[in-house]
Amino acid sequence: MSAPIRADLALVGFGNVARRFVGLLDECRAGLAHDHALECRIVGAATRRRGSLYRAQGLESAQLMGNWGGQPVATSSALQIIEHLRESDADLRVVVETTTLDIRAGQPAIDHLRAGISAGCHVITANKGPVAFAYAQLRDEAKAAGVQFLFEGVVMDGVPVFNLVRETLPAATLRGFRGVVNSTTNHVLTALEHGEDFDAAVARMQAEGIAEADPSLDLDGWDAAAKTAALANVLLDARLTPHDVRRTGIQRSDGERARSAKAAGRRLKLVASAVRTAPGAVSAVVEPSELAASDLLASLDGKANALVFQTDVLGEIAICQLEGSLAHTAYALLSDLITLRRRQEQPAAPARRIP
Repeated sequence: MSAPIRADLALVGFGNVARRFVGLLDECRAGLAHDHALECRIVGAATRRRGSLYRAQGLESAQLMGNWGGQPVATSSALQIIEHLRESDADLRVVVETTTLDIRAGQPAIDHLRAGISAGCHVITANKGPVAFAYAQLRDEAKAAGVQFLFEGVVMDGVPVFNLVRETLPAATLRGFRGVVNSTTNHVLTALEHGEDFDAAVARMQAEGIAEADPSLDLDGWDAAAKTAALANVLLDARLTPHDVRRTGIQRSDGERARSAKAAGRRLKLVASAVRTAPGAVSAVVEPSELAASDLLASLDGKANALVFQTDVLGEIAICQLEGSLAHTAYALLSDLITLRRRQEQPAAPARRIP
């Protein structure tokens, strides 16, 4: 059994995902100690609206879930919490970033991660923005600082998409990918096929915490574009932002198209794809597409997602997520935390060469 180590965590953002992560840490505390010799303490949390909390000895879950009693503060409170974390004597100091996606430039999440890296902390995020807008820079900054930058929850929640390609496909070259990566739009299109109301289908996703109060990022294709850019940046060594992805979302009028496609034995899906077109060049698209019934992506109903990777030696490889939830995204954060623990004793493999 490895010697036990302690991880002190600072949460930047405390919405639905972060709250579920706190609960998951409590549920898995005994298993983390027994299976991974890992003790986790949340010592700080910061939000723009509720204020911030910090206690070097650790915060109880009840404190985090209750009324903080703080006044609204500026975004800089997150940077102050990170500075407090710098002083921790824990074996692992980890910034967990779960603020919402800013589709304009990925801020302030990028600044939060940079502050964590500069403070000598590992950084974990479920926010697509940093990977979609600044992956290469953050990767290089983390490497130079001797810390880890992890983000498995950015696409398909806790399904190990990035790790699948980067760590389990040695000597295979990824040429491109295609997939259904947004649960809200897939649920809406499935509902439209059955004659359901567009707004009612969106409202269900909002009630489950899958879609935001303003669902336009999902419906207009921006969420899928951000995920596409993130996948391309990490797996195809692209330098894309969501604004470089050719994008078309879904709208109420797609109901007739979805029903007509289904009647013809086809399915209408919002498909995200990217392909290497030349050395150093990647083309990426998000758009509604009518798919043959035999297409794996056509079989996805409701909140299901899937990605199909095109490789040189293994042909096409698919990975599916049949259900998505806040718990799955929170699990991705926990998975990254365990990865950090494992790498304390087993250094990460050298970065893969990407042609």
